[in-house]
Amino acid sequence: MGEVPEKEDEWQRQATAAAIAEARRAVGSAPLLNTPVGRLNDREWGWIVCGVIFGWIQTRYQQAIAECLDPEELMRAIEHSPSPGDVAAARSVLPLLAGKSGIDWSKPLMAWSKDEMTNFVLMVRQLIDQAALTRDQGAAQLRRPSLDEKNGDAIHF
Repeated sequence: MGEVPEKEDEWQRQATAAAIAEARRAVGSAPLLNTPVGRLNDREWGWIVCGVIFGWIQTRYQQAIAECLDPEELMRAIEHSPSPGDVAAARSVLPLLAGKSGIDWSKPLMAWSKDEMTNFVLMVRQLIDQAALTRDQGAAQLRRPSLDEKNGDAIHF
């Protein structure tokens, strides 16, 4: 890992502190007050997780405002390896892989030839690249109509 600039490191500390504070706020309120972790149901865990995510994102948006940055670009630029976006792109292709013809899923991986393995890896790479392109272009496809478009004949989303 590269060296994190001091300013960025401070923002990360603040975001982490906000996330923890939100989790504590969820846990310290009814009905979670004094509930052992092992007894939390999915809905209660959801309250905690939402608090954590909200606290972290809120602080990162504050950073974007303070530094005059695009908040979405800032979120994408935060280094994490692998990135959540890359993990999502990879996971999205798993159902596609299951249906691909030409893959003998009954064979152990160690039994695949070099050509089978190469073709598989290239196919996976192509599918992930397509998923990543879809992910990256998705935000460009969804946009708010301008005032001129609202008053005109066509509104494009």
